[in-house]
Amino acid sequence: MLPLKFTWNPVSGLDLGFLTIHFYSLMFVIAFSLGYYLMKKMFARDGVPQEKLDSLFMYAVVSILLGARLGHVIFYQPELFKEDFFSVFLPFRFVPEFEFTGFRGLASHGATIVAIIGVYIYNKKILKKSFLWILDRVVITCASGAALVRVGNFLNSEMIGKVTDSPIGIKFVQDEISEGQAISLTKIKNSKEAYQTLTSDSQFAEIVASIPYRYPGQLMEAAGYVLVFAILMYLYWKTDAAKKPGFLFGLFLLLLMGVRFIVENFKEVQVVERGEWALNTGQLLSIPFIIAGLYFVINSFNKKYKTNA
Repeated sequence: MLPLKFTWNPVSGLDLGFLTIHFYSLMFVIAFSLGYYLMKKMFARDGVPQEKLDSLFMYAVVSILLGARLGHVIFYQPELFKEDFFSVFLPFRFVPEFEFTGFRGLASHGATIVAIIGVYIYNKKILKKSFLWILDRVVITCASGAALVRVGNFLNSEMIGKVTDSPIGIKFVQDEISEGQAISLTKIKNSKEAYQTLTSDSQFAEIVASIPYRYPGQLMEAAGYVLVFAILMYLYWKTDAAKKPGFLFGLFLLLLMGVRFIVENFKEVQVVERGEWALNTGQLLSIPFIIAGLYFVINSFNKKYKTNA
């Protein structure tokens, strides 16, 4: 296997002077734009009026961002409700100082739950078709969006993997060395310049060399989600899978959360002991979705539905 090993120390975003557009936020913009394009094609194929698409886009954006943010805070950072309440809902940090952070700290499990609720409300008020009909199509765009979000995590040096000696290991400088440490070491007050100096100045070579290689968990997960997206796209466009209400939705849950469950084994996360089992929070949260996905897949073959009801 050819080695992938390299040191990852990127800038955090596009600096416009008065504002920095974080790559993570940019990935969300691309994800929603691609999702809109894909749904437009599917609505056209299925004879659904295009004017109903704009409403779906708004419901999807609000529900996914709200669910993802609440999911992260509830499952992983509940103390934020007390320490910096407004940062839970806004793309800003208010403590210890005000800063535009973009959309950081988002959980896919929370996004999935609230997105389903948002799509249900949209379908009941506007589309008025079978709930499974719209879910079978929306999840295709969700798979592509999930892959882009994980790429954003990689660009932000977030969700790093466990230490490894394998050929695919990567050094995440900005995760191993905090902003304060980078400033203290380089004596440069600007954290962006401080980070870049760490990897460009030879006097810090020993420090950078001591940083361990880790699995690129974000890219591993993104690759898995791309595969899920490709499978769903093929089944929708090339087979009659969409005529079995709930099949694509169930397969999405089964495959996407299956990928998440597997990749969690390579991530550096907190492990929750359960007797002889050792499952982390991401794996525990994935299990109900996997079971639900299996149910919908099996049920799509056992029952007859009206596909346009």
